[in-house]
Amino acid sequence: MADGYQLGSRRFTSRLIIGSGKYASFEQNLACAEASGAEMVTVALRRTRLDAPKGQGLLDYIAPDRFTILPNTAGCFSAEDAVTTARLGRDLLGTDLVKLEVIGDERTLFPDVAATIEAARTLLDEGFTVLPYVTDDPVACQRLAALGCAAVMPLGAPIGSGMGIRNPANLRIILETVEVPVIVDAGVGTASDAAVAMELGCTAVLMNTGIAAAKDPLRMARAMRLAVEGGRLAYEAGRMPRRLYASASSPPDGVASF
Repeated sequence: MADGYQLGSRRFTSRLIIGSGKYASFEQNLACAEASGAEMVTVALRRTRLDAPKGQGLLDYIAPDRFTILPNTAGCFSAEDAVTTARLGRDLLGTDLVKLEVIGDERTLFPDVAATIEAARTLLDEGFTVLPYVTDDPVACQRLAALGCAAVMPLGAPIGSGMGIRNPANLRIILETVEVPVIVDAGVGTASDAAVAMELGCTAVLMNTGIAAAKDPLRMARAMRLAVEGGRLAYEAGRMPRRLYASASSPPDGVASF
C-alpha cells in the first residue's frame, strides 16, 4: 500500500496503527508491532512509565527510531487534564503528535465530545498535530476537521469491546463529509472487523485489545495486517453492485439451444 496517507508533516504507508497496553510483555508488544507492519504505536502517557531504568521500559522495545510514537491522553476526564497530559508528552517525547482522548463516562469510556472539541482547539493553537478520538457522530467529526485536526478517529464500538463496526452508515457519512483522514479507533475484535472499516474507505484502523487479548496475539497481528491490506485493496478495486435477484455468471448470449 505504497500510496500512503499524511498526518501533519508525516507520511505513512501502513494503515494499521497498534497500541501498547494489555500485552503480556514488552517483547510480545514488539513482536506484534513487527508482525502487524505498523509504523506507529500509541502510548498512554498516564499509564506508561517513561522514566523506567534503561532496558526496562516500553520505549526500549517500541523504540522511537523504529516506530512513530503517538502519545495519547487516555484516562483524562476533562479538557484541562487532556491538554496538560499532551504538553507532558511533547516535553518527554519531543513530538507534536497527540491522540486526544477526553472521556465523558467511566463505565462506557465514551468520549466527551464538547470537552474534546475544547481541548482540540487549545492544542491546535499550541501547534500540536491533533488526532481526536470521538464518537461516530458526523457533526462532531466535521467540527473537529474544521478546527484543523489532522484526522478524526471515530469509534467503531466501545473501547475494548471487540464488537466490530456497529454503525457503518455513520462512518459512510463521516467519510463523505470530512476531507481529513478517517481512522477507526476502538471496537475492532477480529480481522473481518478491520476489513469492513477499510472497505468502507477509512484511511486506517487503530487497535489494541483486538490483538493483545487474542489467544495468539502474534497470529492475530498478522491477520489484522492482511485484513487491513485486503480491505484497502477491495475499496480501491470497487465492489460489484448489490442485486436483489440472481445474475448468471456466464452471459446467455451466444449459448446454443438444445
